[in-house]
This record gives sequence, structure tokens and C-alpha cells, in this order.
Amino acid sequence: MFQTAAHIPLYLYPFLNTTSKSRPFEYLRLTSLGVIGALVKVDDTEVISFLLSTEIIPLCLRTMEMGSELSKTVATFIVQKILLDDVGLDYICTTAERFFAVGRVLGNMVGALAEQPSSRLLKHIIRCYLRLSDNPRACDALRNGLPDMLRDNTFSSCLREDPTTRRWLQQLISNVNGARVALQAGGFDHMLMNQV
Repeated sequence: MFQTAAHIPLYLYPFLNTTSKSRPFEYLRLTSLGVIGALVKVDDTEVISFLLSTEIIPLCLRTMEMGSELSKTVATFIVQKILLDDVGLDYICTTAERFFAVGRVLGNMVGALAEQPSSRLLKHIIRCYLRLSDNPRACDALRNGLPDMLRDNTFSSCLREDPTTRRWLQQLISNVNGARVALQAGGFDHMLMNQV
């Protein structure tokens, strides 16, 4: 069933690819993200595998960088749902480029949220980081790559009413602080240097 309709989401990708911030394009972007968000809510590895075979990650990362708060939230939710599937986590953590692309965007978003807090968006960002920390090499990289604002009290007032996200953040920090020291041959830093 899914295979016959699988390519329909591809027709939405041009709306995600636009860099226009005008309201009509933002509505198109948000509607398109909503359709893809509904797909990933199913928690089906086949759906995740299909989306990973397309340009969904770069398109979501672009939206996470330049969309409205609502479209950033939906795009981050899509990335979160992809990461929560083992296939998605493996895909993101297989190469240093993919991991650092996701990490860079998440880090930039954390910095922006320090200026304009959004507890809903922060929740999805923290969940993405927490899931990345389940991968040993990614966890090693996050020892130095996790934004300091997630380690200090920058977002304590933002998370005051959200015990679930506070627990996720505590677990993330615990995972990262307890991460083993990466063997030089196995860490992302070494992989990245070999690709330069």
C-alpha cells in the first residue's frame, strides 16, 4: 500500500526547497511539513527508509535554519522521529558529514532560542540530541559539541513547566558526561579529518 503512494510526498519537496520567507510560501512549507510529519508519526521503518532515500534531511535542516517558529518546530519533529527509528539514527551517524550537519543546525537553533525562547521547539531539539547520544561515536562527539547553554541554566525557566523535557536534558547531560573517550581511529573527528 505504502509503496504505491510512496512518491506522493516528493511533489511537496519543491515547497520545502524554497528560501522565500513570504507568508504564502511559509504556508506552503508548513502544509508540506505537516503531510510528512503525519507520515513519520506512524513509526514505520519502511516510511523512514523511504524518506531517507530522498532529500528529506537536507530539506528539514534548511527549514530548521530559516523557517518560522512553527515550521522549524515541525521540521525538527520530523528529524526527531527519523532519529528515533534505528534506521534513521544509523543513517545520520554513519558519516561525519551527516552528523555534523545535523549537529550544527541543532546548535544554531539552541543559540537562537537563548534570544527567543520556545519551549515547544526546545523540547524537540533536546529529544534529537538525546537520541544522538544513544550512538557511541555521536555521544563522544557531543562531549565537546553540545552547546554550553544546554549544560548551564539558560533554559531553566523555559523548562520549568515541562518535567519530561527536563528529564531528557538531565539524561542527555549524563550520557555525554559519561561518554567514553573516543579512540582516535573510531571518532567522528578522525573521520572528518580523513575526508578533508
